[in-house]
Amino acid sequence: MRFARPLLFSLLPVFGACQMFAEKAPAPATNLVRLQGELSVDARQVMFSPCGEKRRFTLADTGATGLLPEAANLSADGPGALFADIRASMGPTSVKGADGQLDLHTLYRLQREGHGCQDLNFKRLLLRASGNEPDWNLSVSEQGLKLDRPGQPSLALPYMEEQLPDGRFNLSSEANGQRLELWVAPQRCVDGMSGTVQHLTAELRMDGKVQRGCASFGGARND
Repeated sequence: MRFARPLLFSLLPVFGACQMFAEKAPAPATNLVRLQGELSVDARQVMFSPCGEKRRFTLADTGATGLLPEAANLSADGPGALFADIRASMGPTSVKGADGQLDLHTLYRLQREGHGCQDLNFKRLLLRASGNEPDWNLSVSEQGLKLDRPGQPSLALPYMEEQLPDGRFNLSSEANGQRLELWVAPQRCVDGMSGTVQHLTAELRMDGKVQRGCASFGGARND
Protein backbone atom coordinates (compact mmCIF):
# COMPACT_ATOMS: atom_id res chain seq x y z
CA MET A 1 0.00 0.00 0.00
CA ARG A 2 1.07 3.59 -0.53
CA PHE A 3 0.25 6.49 1.80
CA ALA A 4 0.88 10.05 0.75
CA ARG A 5 0.44 13.62 1.92
CA PRO A 6 -1.59 16.24 0.02
CA LEU A 7 0.06 18.51 -2.48
CA LEU A 8 -1.39 21.24 -4.72
CA PHE A 9 -0.07 21.56 -8.24
CA SER A 10 -1.42 22.48 -11.66
CA LEU A 11 -3.07 19.83 -13.80
CA LEU A 12 -3.35 19.57 -17.55
CA PRO A 13 -7.03 18.93 -18.38
CA VAL A 14 -7.54 15.80 -20.40
CA PHE A 15 -11.20 15.04 -20.89
CA GLY A 16 -12.13 11.39 -20.90
CA ALA A 17 -15.52 9.99 -21.78
CA CYS A 18 -14.27 6.54 -22.60
CA GLN A 19 -15.00 3.75 -24.98
CA MET A 20 -13.44 0.51 -23.78
CA PHE A 21 -11.63 -2.09 -25.83
CA ALA A 22 -10.02 -5.32 -24.67
CA GLU A 23 -6.25 -5.25 -25.13
CA LYS A 24 -4.20 -8.05 -26.57
CA ALA A 25 -1.44 -9.23 -24.27
CA PRO A 26 1.90 -7.86 -25.54
CA ALA A 27 4.69 -10.29 -26.29
CA PRO A 28 7.51 -10.45 -23.73
CA ALA A 29 10.37 -8.12 -24.55
CA THR A 30 13.74 -7.12 -23.13
CA ASN A 31 15.77 -3.90 -23.08
CA LEU A 32 12.64 -1.80 -22.87
CA VAL A 33 12.81 1.97 -22.48
CA ARG A 34 10.00 4.43 -21.78
CA LEU A 35 9.88 7.38 -24.16
CA GLN A 36 7.70 10.40 -24.80
CA GLY A 37 7.77 12.25 -28.09
CA GLU A 38 6.15 13.30 -31.33
CA LEU A 39 4.66 10.77 -33.69
CA SER A 40 3.74 11.19 -37.34
CA VAL A 41 2.24 8.90 -39.96
CA ASP A 42 3.29 9.05 -43.61
CA ALA A 43 2.10 6.44 -46.12
CA ARG A 44 1.44 4.04 -43.22
CA GLN A 45 5.01 4.45 -41.96
CA VAL A 46 4.97 5.60 -38.34
CA MET A 47 7.89 7.80 -37.24
CA PHE A 48 8.73 8.75 -33.66
CA SER A 49 10.99 11.56 -32.41
CA PRO A 50 11.72 11.64 -28.64
CA CYS A 51 11.02 14.90 -26.79
CA GLY A 52 13.92 17.33 -27.08
CA GLU A 53 15.78 15.23 -29.66
CA LYS A 54 16.39 15.41 -33.39
CA ARG A 55 16.59 11.63 -33.81
CA ARG A 56 13.79 9.93 -35.74
CA PHE A 57 12.87 6.27 -35.39
CA THR A 58 10.57 4.03 -37.35
CA LEU A 59 7.94 2.51 -35.06
CA ALA A 60 6.81 -1.11 -35.37
CA ASP A 61 3.77 -2.22 -33.38
CA THR A 62 5.21 -5.57 -32.29
CA GLY A 63 3.08 -5.48 -29.12
CA ALA A 64 -0.19 -5.39 -31.10
CA THR A 65 -1.28 -2.19 -29.33
CA GLY A 66 -3.42 -0.93 -32.22
CA LEU A 67 -1.31 2.21 -32.54
CA LEU A 68 -1.52 2.55 -36.34
CA PRO A 69 -5.32 2.83 -36.71
CA GLU A 70 -5.55 5.09 -33.65
CA ALA A 71 -2.83 7.37 -35.03
CA ALA A 72 -4.53 7.43 -38.42
CA ASN A 73 -7.82 8.46 -36.79
CA LEU A 74 -6.20 11.32 -34.90
CA SER A 75 -4.16 12.42 -37.93
CA ALA A 76 -7.36 12.65 -39.97
CA ASP A 77 -8.34 15.70 -37.89
CA GLY A 78 -5.62 17.75 -39.54
CA PRO A 79 -1.88 18.05 -40.19
CA GLY A 80 0.68 18.01 -37.41
CA ALA A 81 2.46 15.58 -35.14
CA LEU A 82 0.80 13.63 -32.35
CA PHE A 83 2.14 13.12 -28.84
CA ALA A 84 2.85 9.55 -27.73
CA ASP A 85 3.99 8.02 -24.45
CA ILE A 86 5.34 4.53 -25.13
CA ARG A 87 7.56 1.69 -23.93
CA ALA A 88 9.66 0.07 -26.63
CA SER A 89 12.94 -1.65 -27.43
CA MET A 90 15.46 -0.13 -29.83
CA GLY A 91 17.01 -1.83 -32.83
CA PRO A 92 18.42 -1.17 -36.31
CA THR A 93 16.38 -0.20 -39.37
CA SER A 94 16.85 -0.19 -43.13
CA VAL A 95 14.63 2.87 -43.62
CA LYS A 96 16.62 5.73 -45.13
CA GLY A 97 16.88 8.80 -42.90
CA ALA A 98 15.86 6.95 -39.74
CA ASP A 99 18.16 6.54 -36.72
CA GLY A 100 16.81 3.11 -35.82
CA GLN A 101 13.62 1.20 -35.15
CA LEU A 102 11.47 1.13 -32.03
CA ASP A 103 9.57 -2.11 -31.41
CA LEU A 104 6.52 -0.96 -29.51
CA HIS A 105 5.63 -2.95 -26.40
CA THR A 106 3.21 -0.65 -24.52
CA LEU A 107 1.17 2.37 -25.59
CA TYR A 108 0.46 4.47 -22.51
CA ARG A 109 -1.06 7.50 -24.20
CA LEU A 110 -1.63 8.92 -27.69
CA GLN A 111 -3.09 12.38 -28.14
CA ARG A 112 -3.42 15.40 -30.39
CA GLU A 113 -4.56 17.93 -27.77
CA GLY A 114 -2.61 18.97 -24.69
CA HIS A 115 0.90 20.11 -23.77
CA GLY A 116 2.68 16.91 -24.80
CA CYS A 117 6.44 17.35 -24.47
CA GLN A 118 5.87 20.65 -22.64
CA ASP A 119 3.97 19.02 -19.77
CA LEU A 120 6.13 20.06 -16.79
CA ASN A 121 4.16 17.97 -14.26
CA PHE A 122 4.45 14.65 -16.10
CA LYS A 123 7.69 13.34 -14.57
CA ARG A 124 6.48 13.64 -10.98
CA LEU A 125 3.03 12.14 -11.54
CA LEU A 126 2.17 8.54 -10.74
CA LEU A 127 -1.21 8.66 -12.44
CA ARG A 128 -3.55 11.02 -14.24
CA ALA A 129 -7.25 10.27 -14.70
CA SER A 130 -10.12 12.28 -16.15
CA GLY A 131 -13.71 12.12 -17.35
CA ASN A 132 -16.46 14.39 -18.55
CA GLU A 133 -20.17 15.11 -18.33
CA PRO A 134 -19.49 16.38 -15.72
CA ASP A 135 -15.80 17.14 -16.17
CA TRP A 136 -13.29 15.92 -13.59
CA ASN A 137 -9.51 15.64 -13.53
CA LEU A 138 -7.50 13.77 -10.93
CA SER A 139 -3.71 13.71 -10.58
CA VAL A 140 -1.74 11.48 -8.24
CA SER A 141 1.83 11.81 -6.96
CA GLU A 142 3.79 10.40 -4.02
CA GLN A 143 2.65 13.44 -2.02
CA GLY A 144 -1.11 12.99 -2.53
CA LEU A 145 -3.96 13.22 -4.99
CA LYS A 146 -5.64 16.33 -6.36
CA LEU A 147 -9.15 16.46 -7.82
CA ASP A 148 -10.24 19.36 -10.03
CA ARG A 149 -13.83 20.00 -11.11
CA PRO A 150 -15.23 23.10 -12.86
CA GLY A 151 -16.86 25.57 -10.49
CA GLN A 152 -15.49 23.85 -7.38
CA PRO A 153 -12.29 24.40 -5.37
CA SER A 154 -9.47 21.93 -5.93
CA LEU A 155 -9.49 19.06 -3.48
CA ALA A 156 -6.09 17.81 -2.26
CA LEU A 157 -6.11 14.63 -0.15
CA PRO A 158 -3.87 11.87 1.19
CA TYR A 159 -4.68 8.40 -0.15
CA MET A 160 -4.17 4.67 0.25
CA GLU A 161 -3.50 2.33 -2.68
CA GLU A 162 -4.67 -1.28 -2.82
CA GLN A 163 -3.38 -3.68 -5.47
CA LEU A 164 -6.04 -5.99 -6.95
CA PRO A 165 -5.91 -9.04 -9.26
CA ASP A 166 -5.31 -8.72 -13.03
CA GLY A 167 -3.35 -5.48 -12.79
CA ARG A 168 -6.23 -3.51 -11.28
CA PHE A 169 -5.80 -1.17 -8.31
CA ASN A 170 -7.84 1.15 -6.12
CA LEU A 171 -7.02 4.54 -4.60
CA SER A 172 -9.11 5.68 -1.66
CA SER A 173 -9.22 8.63 0.70
CA GLU A 174 -11.36 9.59 3.67
CA ALA A 175 -10.62 13.13 4.76
CA ASN A 176 -12.54 16.30 5.52
CA GLY A 177 -15.70 14.23 5.86
CA GLN A 178 -15.51 12.99 2.27
CA ARG A 179 -15.01 9.49 0.86
CA LEU A 180 -13.26 9.30 -2.54
CA GLU A 181 -12.39 6.15 -4.49
CA LEU A 182 -10.71 5.72 -7.86
CA TRP A 183 -10.89 2.26 -9.43
CA VAL A 184 -8.38 1.65 -12.23
CA ALA A 185 -8.18 -1.28 -14.68
CA PRO A 186 -5.68 -2.11 -17.48
CA GLN A 187 -8.00 -1.68 -20.45
CA ARG A 188 -7.75 0.55 -23.53
CA CYS A 189 -9.83 3.70 -23.15
CA VAL A 190 -10.57 6.30 -25.83
CA ASP A 191 -11.76 9.80 -25.01
CA GLY A 192 -14.98 10.31 -26.97
CA MET A 193 -14.39 14.09 -27.23
CA SER A 194 -10.69 14.48 -28.04
CA GLY A 195 -9.87 10.99 -29.35
CA THR A 196 -7.01 10.64 -26.85
CA VAL A 197 -6.06 6.99 -26.32
CA GLN A 198 -4.98 5.80 -22.86
CA HIS A 199 -4.08 2.39 -21.51
CA LEU A 200 -6.30 2.42 -18.40
CA THR A 201 -9.98 2.84 -17.60
CA ALA A 202 -10.95 4.77 -14.47
CA GLU A 203 -14.04 5.04 -12.32
CA LEU A 204 -14.36 7.85 -9.78
CA ARG A 205 -16.74 7.24 -6.89
CA MET A 206 -17.55 10.20 -4.68
CA ASP A 207 -20.58 11.54 -2.80
CA GLY A 208 -22.61 8.52 -3.87
CA LYS A 209 -21.98 9.22 -7.57
CA VAL A 210 -20.01 7.16 -10.11
CA GLN A 211 -18.19 8.92 -12.95
CA ARG A 212 -16.24 7.02 -15.62
CA GLY A 213 -13.18 8.09 -17.54
CA CYS A 214 -9.70 7.19 -18.77
CA ALA A 215 -6.30 7.14 -17.10
CA SER A 216 -2.59 6.64 -17.77
CA PHE A 217 0.59 6.37 -15.75
CA GLY A 218 2.69 9.46 -15.21
CA GLY A 219 6.45 9.51 -15.60
CA ALA A 220 7.02 8.41 -11.99
CA ARG A 221 5.30 5.03 -12.48
CA ASN A 222 6.22 2.32 -14.99
CA ASP A 223 4.44 -0.86 -13.85
